Amino acid sequence: MLFVHGATFPQALSIGYRLAGRSWMDDLRARGFDVWAFDFAGYGDSDRPAAMTGTAPVGRMAEAVDQISRVTHHIRAVSKKDRVSVLAHSWGTLPAGAFAAQYPEWIERLVLFGPPALREATPPAAAPATGASLVSAEDQWTSFQSGVPAGEPSPIDRDLFVPWAEAYLASDAASGTRNPPAVLVPTGPQVDLGEVWSGRFPYDPGKIRASTLVVYGEWDPITRDADAGWLKEALANAAGGVRVAKLPRGAHRMHLETNRQVLFDAVGAFLAED
Repeated sequence: MLFVHGATFPQALSIGYRLAGRSWMDDLRARGFDVWAFDFAGYGDSDRPAAMTGTAPVGRMAEAVDQISRVTHHIRAVSKKDRVSVLAHSWGTLPAGAFAAQYPEWIERLVLFGPPALREATPPAAAPATGASLVSAEDQWTSFQSGVPAGEPSPIDRDLFVPWAEAYLASDAASGTRNPPAVLVPTGPQVDLGEVWSGRFPYDPGKIRASTLVVYGEWDPITRDADAGWLKEALANAAGGVRVAKLPRGAHRMHLETNRQVLFDAVGAFLAED
């Protein structure tokens, strides 16, 4: 099983991050899966492209699909398996979906967690004028709260968020040279999301053949009910159909939230079922 991370933090802060001593990777491994993950260029332990200091967005979907392909070639060679299951989060579901559409014979199952979907009403935003942007710990805290109803507690305890944020800042060796400390991330995903939400979906979901799960939290502002419905209709040729799971008391980063085990169980059951 291959995990594909989203737009602002690497796999070690996502599927590989241990909250209360246990990560999503640990959960999947306990279910018997051989779990792989990697960092896109510009994140975590991967190289920072020189173009990140330029004026054109870096790290768009087409570049990400190529990286997923290279990683999958490696997994297939090492594991001696012809097919992999892919679990992707947020913006990462765009290149993961495009990859699954391009190489359907390589995909066993596909999980789209918190996926963006086609929206027509939002006017396109101006493209970023830089190859990368800065994300601070406070920006990340704000993102964790997005979509949570007024009066509800934070979906991640502050005591758990603080060490996560420290690890996040440490993922960029230069973060401490900035005021406030911040991580430099590619701006390409911003452009991809802007296009998706202004009527230009970047691949044909109808070319995906793998059985697919669309899963999201009830408070997720990135995946609304209409978004999940659009994806289910668009994935018309998925063998075995498309499951949609809307999970209680979850926002966009449910794998790092208090109610994460509900997500782990839903995804684990889908991947393991006969």
